[in-house]
Amino acid sequence: AGFIKSPLSQKRLAQDSVELYCEAIGNPIPEIQWWFEGNDPNETHAQLWDGARQDRVKINATYNLHSTSTISIANLTADDSGMYECRASNDPDRNHLSKSPKVKWIRSQANVFVIERPEIATNVTVGTDKVTLSCSISAPQVTITGHKWIHKEKTLQEDSNSGASTSYTIEGTAEEHSGIYECIFEANPQIKGEVNISVAPQVTAYKKSEHGNEGDTGVLTCKNPSFPAVTTWTWHKSGHGRLENASGRYIIKSSGNKTELRILKLDIEQDTGDYFCNATNSMGTGDATVNLRVRSRLAALWPFLGIVAEVLVLVTIIFIYEKRRKPDEVPD
Repeated sequence: AGFIKSPLSQKRLAQDSVELYCEAIGNPIPEIQWWFEGNDPNETHAQLWDGARQDRVKINATYNLHSTSTISIANLTADDSGMYECRASNDPDRNHLSKSPKVKWIRSQANVFVIERPEIATNVTVGTDKVTLSCSISAPQVTITGHKWIHKEKTLQEDSNSGASTSYTIEGTAEEHSGIYECIFEANPQIKGEVNISVAPQVTAYKKSEHGNEGDTGVLTCKNPSFPAVTTWTWHKSGHGRLENASGRYIIKSSGNKTELRILKLDIEQDTGDYFCNATNSMGTGDATVNLRVRSRLAALWPFLGIVAEVLVLVTIIFIYEKRRKPDEVPD
């Protein structure tokens, strides 16, 4: 057996995860095992298995044309620091309890260093026409080589400064730019913090005015593009009060930042009017208004009937005119 790829030493922060990869080749296909030796001088090698360390260890292996194995450890602690060893062997007696294998296990080692996660202080300063976000790291144990600001997987700002603090200014109001912003300190390992711009729901209607035909199903929709997400949606109708699913004619479906009201069998007299969608989150409430107009089923026929009426009037006028018109020539 021989290694094609060996695991690489890595540095990680506490509570992060780490993944090590190992690949071996041989005939027959070799078996791969993972072993660990901690930094404590008295600690000995111990084999790792899938589900070890309170199910924080996951091992995936495939044996096809050659052997591949990946070990991942979640929610790292200081006790996870140490040497991880990938062992491979294809000797038939490699796991025999009494016989010693003719070919010893080949080994490839990598060290994992778990660094205590530093505290990151965050702050949001809201002005009249701008919002300033800032992150400051306390007692960094690593060398900082730059900073980066990210929002919705888009890089907003980056630099190569080595300072323990960074800031980002947004032109506009907090309501326009609410969301989760990441401040990243470039180092080994990378250190990330989160700054949240939280506002009350900024509810908007998908359409401010909706139309429906009598007897059909009406659909009214509202959404909230701001952060944090809505925890409770409610619908009200002018002069009617709060609408409930239990009424039978109203079906309300809400999920996160979107809500939908369906009205079954629209009625001109009963359903025409203003509807209000109200949203609540940890910062407050917000609402929007949707006007619903219900048309008669015969409404589509009125243009056609109008055209027919105009044609009939024109034909009648022409007929009367022709009847009363004097002949062009007087007979001899």
